Amino acid sequence: MSRPYPAYVTMRPMHLHTLLLDLDDTLIPDESASEAAFLAACAPVAERFGLDPAAVARSAGACARQLWRASDHLAYCQSIGISSWEGLWAEFTGDAPDLQRLHAWAPGYRRDAWSLALAQHGVDDPAYAEHLANRFRRERRQRNAMFPDAAELLPEFARRLPLALVTNGAPDLQHFKIDASGVRPYFQSIVVSGEVGIGKPHPAPMQRALQQLGCDPANAAMVGDNLTTDIAGARNTAVYSVWLNRDNAPPTGDIRPDQTVSGLRELSNLLD
Repeated sequence: MSRPYPAYVTMRPMHLHTLLLDLDDTLIPDESASEAAFLAACAPVAERFGLDPAAVARSAGACARQLWRASDHLAYCQSIGISSWEGLWAEFTGDAPDLQRLHAWAPGYRRDAWSLALAQHGVDDPAYAEHLANRFRRERRQRNAMFPDAAELLPEFARRLPLALVTNGAPDLQHFKIDASGVRPYFQSIVVSGEVGIGKPHPAPMQRALQQLGCDPANAAMVGDNLTTDIAGARNTAVYSVWLNRDNAPPTGDIRPDQTVSGLRELSNLLD
């Protein structure tokens, strides 16, 4: 299958002028934070219905994915990198027509996902499904703290060279995470795919960040946790790629980073 843009082989920057960083699961937990929010939102079902909160939480995530994948919005959401669980708490505000359509669709999606989850456990209570939907949104908005190494090292990174944050997702959601986690002050450039119109691995988001900072791709490095978006995106932009593999997971597919680290502290050699 042909690629819409060329893949490049990059070399370690002789002079690193800019460090590009991903947000979700690189600087702040996303998937684990969402799992914790699902469980916290479902805690009351034990007393009210005698149900296992963990089982209802799993059903809610599965039902959300099912509805998400069946929706007319899937192609757009995949193109800018919005997940089904993010759809359960995003507002989708913005001027783009696709965002406006998502904004109108999302309340029904949230209600239906939680109604289906309860129905799988024998509960038909639309009002309570709405209650759980709102509980999840509140719980998820409370979970946006940085990883400890990000909180420790971002100030040092920002003192040493310009930083760019390049993240996929809906603009309102990503900017909320950026502010709630406290990462915004460390970045001279912040690029959200929903504001570009296309997400990583397309080169456009990273190219925009590099243009804003006046940096040549040969003098930049991209750090991210996702091989198919962050690392492939860096390759497609001719930027040195660093895979942040916090869980020491084996690589999948044929995407290979230029460097692999298990934590941000291991970037010291690159920065030096």
